[in-house]
Amino acid sequence: FFFWSNITKHFAQISTEMSSEEQVQKLPALDLRQQLFELSTPDDLGIDKEEVKKKLFERISEKNMLPLYLFICDQFKIEPDQELVTRMRQQNEQKLKELNEKIEYAEKNHGENEIREGLLAKAEYLAEIGDKEKALSAFQLTSEKTVALGQRLDIIFTLIRIGFFWNDQDLLKRNIEKAKTLVEEGGDWDRRNRLKVYEALYSLSIRDFNKSAQLFQETLSTFTSYELFDYKTFIFYAVLTNLVSLDRVSLKKKIIDAPEILTVILEIPYLNDFLNSFYNSNYRLFFVSLAEIVDIIKKDRYLAAHTRYYCRELRILAYSQLLESYRSVQLQLMADAFGVSVDFLDKELSRFIAAGRLHCKIDKVGGIVETNRPDSKNAQYQATIKQGDLLLNRIQKLARVIDL
Repeated sequence: FFFWSNITKHFAQISTEMSSEEQVQKLPALDLRQQLFELSTPDDLGIDKEEVKKKLFERISEKNMLPLYLFICDQFKIEPDQELVTRMRQQNEQKLKELNEKIEYAEKNHGENEIREGLLAKAEYLAEIGDKEKALSAFQLTSEKTVALGQRLDIIFTLIRIGFFWNDQDLLKRNIEKAKTLVEEGGDWDRRNRLKVYEALYSLSIRDFNKSAQLFQETLSTFTSYELFDYKTFIFYAVLTNLVSLDRVSLKKKIIDAPEILTVILEIPYLNDFLNSFYNSNYRLFFVSLAEIVDIIKKDRYLAAHTRYYCRELRILAYSQLLESYRSVQLQLMADAFGVSVDFLDKELSRFIAAGRLHCKIDKVGGIVETNRPDSKNAQYQATIKQGDLLLNRIQKLARVIDL
């Protein structure tokens, strides 16, 4: 009994060590950048900035992140604590000295693999403390010493995370393209799925919601990229992007009924009401939930810049969904359905109609909204006639050439 008990413990320990080795490091720590973003948000969002600042500086001090500390002090016009600066500088210099000595020792006494490990450790340390330019140079040097495809991809993934941390769009775009090329050469299943999540987040950040939604869909059951965000945040992004990208049938099948989403959606504030009220045409609840979701979006560093666009697109979708069921509807009834005033709805619809986003017209005298959806069959007929005329003209020209 004791023999098998010891064997079981031994294998459990090996399993734990393997799983910790396989887990990707949170490098650089993207949650720190989220805290930094929160410090720059408007005061009316209800964020306790003093508490955020306290936690941020505690982490920075604990990890001796001098370059990041100086960046924050410069950005927010904070007078640096010189005693803290001196201590962190000494710690950084000591750590870098040790890493350089290991690299030198490896170059004299070991092979390429040990040299690469030393270079990688130095690059990761520079990324951790927030020294962006030196970290990029160090990762470039490490990449030159790296042969294995998987290890090269891991370096690129770290460079992408550095891009996310510093909002470097060029760095993000270049390395995502590099990663896609390497994955096509033979990347394993885990790294293929990881890249999809990275690209989904990048697409989200540049407002390509359609592409982001598709990639989030494809990784619902395979998500492991906890170095970017936790699973609830992943589901939050998946729901938000797919809501503005999918038709009703696809939304029900791929998102609302998806078991991965059903397991956690109730744990995410307002998200269940937000998603299901839209699908079930409960527009009053949808507008209330939308207001709450917008407050969350404003606090998210990837979504905040797209708040107005996202809110506008969802209102257009909701108005369109209601109007599709009627040839005409009373303005008052429509306002009651959304829980807004007639004046507000009149201004909203007028703006969207003028922009060509809603196919309807408002009869102010009768207090009615009349739909005038474009006739798709008639449009296809006109397009066929036009293409036919072009084809006949080309045939006539060809006939003249042949006669000559």
